[in-house]
Amino acid sequence: IQMYWAKVYGVKDEIVVALCDEDMLDKVLEFKNGAQVKVSKGFYGDRLVDDTVVLRLLDKATIGNLMGKNVVNLAKKNGFITKENIINIDGVPHAQFAKI
Repeated sequence: IQMYWAKVYGVKDEIVVALCDEDMLDKVLEFKNGAQVKVSKGFYGDRLVDDTVVLRLLDKATIGNLMGKNVVNLAKKNGFITKENIINIDGVPHAQFAKI
C-alpha cells in the first residue's frame, strides 16, 4: 500500500493541502540554478494517509501542493492536475494547483 504525508492548512477562505510521497520527507532537492527546496515535516508531515484519503483531501482542497512521483501520478490519473501542472525538481515530479 502506497502511503503519503499530508497536511491541511486553512488560510482565509482557502483549504491548502500539502502532500508528498512517504519516502520524500526530509529530502533536499536542488533546482538547476542551485536553489534548494527541503521536503520538510513542518510543511508536509502532519499524518500518513493512503490513496483514498489523498483523493478526499484533493477533492476538498482549493490549493494543492504535491511532491513525489506517486502522489503526482495519483492526482493526474484522477483529474486534479494535467501534465502541464507538473515540473521536475532534481528528477522528482512536483505540481501545484488552485481551483478557481
